[in-house]
Amino acid sequence: MLVLLTEWLTQNVYTGFNVFQYLTLRGILGVLTALFISLIVGPAMIRRLSRYQIGQHIREDGPKSHFSKAGTPTMGGALILVAIAIATLLWADPRNRYVWIVLLTTLAFGAIGWVDDYKKLILRNSKGLSARAKYSWQSCAGLAAAALLYFTAQTPVETDLIVPFFKSVAINLSWLFIPVTYFVIVGSSNAVNLTDGLDGLAIVPTTMVAGALAVFCYASGNRIFAEYLGIPDVPGVGELMVFCGALVGAGLGFLWFNAYPAQVFMGDVGALALGAALGVVAVAVRQELVLFVMGGVFVMETVSVILQVASFKLTGRRIFRMAPLHHHFELQGWPEPRVIVRFWIITIVLVLFGLATLKIR
Repeated sequence: MLVLLTEWLTQNVYTGFNVFQYLTLRGILGVLTALFISLIVGPAMIRRLSRYQIGQHIREDGPKSHFSKAGTPTMGGALILVAIAIATLLWADPRNRYVWIVLLTTLAFGAIGWVDDYKKLILRNSKGLSARAKYSWQSCAGLAAAALLYFTAQTPVETDLIVPFFKSVAINLSWLFIPVTYFVIVGSSNAVNLTDGLDGLAIVPTTMVAGALAVFCYASGNRIFAEYLGIPDVPGVGELMVFCGALVGAGLGFLWFNAYPAQVFMGDVGALALGAALGVVAVAVRQELVLFVMGGVFVMETVSVILQVASFKLTGRRIFRMAPLHHHFELQGWPEPRVIVRFWIITIVLVLFGLATLKIR
């Protein structure tokens, strides 16, 4: 909203306010604003969650080192969403359709996660939302986002599937854009949710990927950079750099309290929302395949669960000692911090590889 205010101030008060029209500055301010909100509001939220005994339940068949985490406040993902929403609304251009589609999709998935957490932690319903109900609501939100992106597309490239490393390889998806986008958003949401099992394990890769997507947003939203790099020129998508910046700032602020040993967990309200946010931004900037690479840790965690379930149902045997994959390594004897940091290192490498696709074409 401050974009509109600074425009008026530039025209009527002082031309120096024009500096706030620069996307890079607003992206940085989005990071700092969300970080500041998280650090200020975080302690009060943790105290309130503790007061109402909204604590984490620990699986009895999980690693024994997790038993001490029972009762740790959860649903802290609400803090991340509040920080993202405020920072985005303050510094992004409210006239941009991408901003609203991405923000509303993120909040919609956050609402689904909040209901699930509320049922499990406050109403003491161990199952929370049923798998069918959760998937149905995710499908509604994912399809709505996909339809909005499809029917508001202004150029053909906005619905093409871009293949990394090739300048001129673009697959015209036509109406298939909607199911592909739905799969990316819902799949990304659940993948981050599966990864959220150790202190800081999910939030750091999420912020790394969001930071990389901010670079893609800025480049694709700038016609000169897009033509030079051979990437899609998507008018207006640059504003999502502010959203990505807000996500990075909110994530870092949450990490302050979520770092090992965690004072708070994000819960489904945070994990489902952040995964959906990464998915819808990647679609908007036409980098779904690059997201698959940069989010390799999320992919590994999801595939480990799929393989474990399929193997047990078909053969009665388990491939891993426990799924998702991070629990397998814990049961192999890896200390929790080692698992976390090594997964972070893998993400750094994959994000750098994803960024390399900007130039290697």
